[in-house]
Amino acid sequence: MSSVNLKIIYERKYMTQKRQTLNADKRKVIADVFQNHWEREDSPMKQAHTKAIAFYNDVRTATKTLVETIVREHQPQEDIDTVRAMSNKYGRSGGELYHDNCFNFQHHITKVDDEGKEYQTTDDINIDFGLDDKYDFAYSYYRDHLKNQNGFDPDFKLKLGHDYSKRNPKYYQDETAINTYLGFQNSSNEDKSIIKLNSEWENDFKLWVIGTSYCHTRQFKVNETTYKCLEQFNIARDNVIMAHAKLFEYVEGKMKKLRLGLKSYKYFDQAKTLADKLGIPLNESILNESSSLALSIYSPENLASLLEDKVEMTREQKIAMFRQQQQAVN
Repeated sequence: MSSVNLKIIYERKYMTQKRQTLNADKRKVIADVFQNHWEREDSPMKQAHTKAIAFYNDVRTATKTLVETIVREHQPQEDIDTVRAMSNKYGRSGGELYHDNCFNFQHHITKVDDEGKEYQTTDDINIDFGLDDKYDFAYSYYRDHLKNQNGFDPDFKLKLGHDYSKRNPKYYQDETAINTYLGFQNSSNEDKSIIKLNSEWENDFKLWVIGTSYCHTRQFKVNETTYKCLEQFNIARDNVIMAHAKLFEYVEGKMKKLRLGLKSYKYFDQAKTLADKLGIPLNESILNESSSLALSIYSPENLASLLEDKVEMTREQKIAMFRQQQQAVN
């Protein structure tokens, strides 16, 4: 055997020994790096989610002023003061007051029944400035905040895809951890002096109203224009939830392609090549720290093109790409 052949064999053996081999755990670590990048990058979906939260905050501020104006028109401050004085003197028989952050409003409208006859009814809307029971909104509003807390996954519910049969122990662990942190539920051994987010929202905006703690017993009448303004509050809140769902779908769509591609990668440098093409920092040290289809078509070059935000390829382009991949495989 010539010295040239011996050198080639030695170099191949040496390079093979030097290449970091991947397994399922290492692929999971690499995938997490990609996911972390895509969740934090300034993508259109991330921008939309940020804007939805900012818009909600603006609408919330404006709605506070509007609600206070409406409530005080129906229940002037002097009436509140009178009831307070009477209740101080006569107890509950003198009247009741409640410090409320939940308000119901009505708008009278005319509708037509199946026989073409008009009838009078109302449109009703509830405006609640608290956070209690608004789980999906809380997960969406505090998504970035929760992700910065070690071990919190605000996407845990979205991962079900509305299939609640997929709930597993990890799902319930995430649910309990986040709900405890937000203040939706409490543990017996926690520090009671810590004011949780749910309590902050509960006390952020309250008005003294005449009546009991039952919000539905108070119906404040408004006109059509005011009613439509109040509707914007609930619409803005729902938009935060929808923006969160779209952001998750955007990242998850990339992750599905990535996971499939990583299964075909045997060595770390293949994943590194892909990361470099996508501008994602990926160092081999992370592997040490964390100790069906023809998958060969998921080369670093081809997978990079799939994961970039480009216009969908035409049918002819897809056929050409497939033929090129087949030639590379053969």
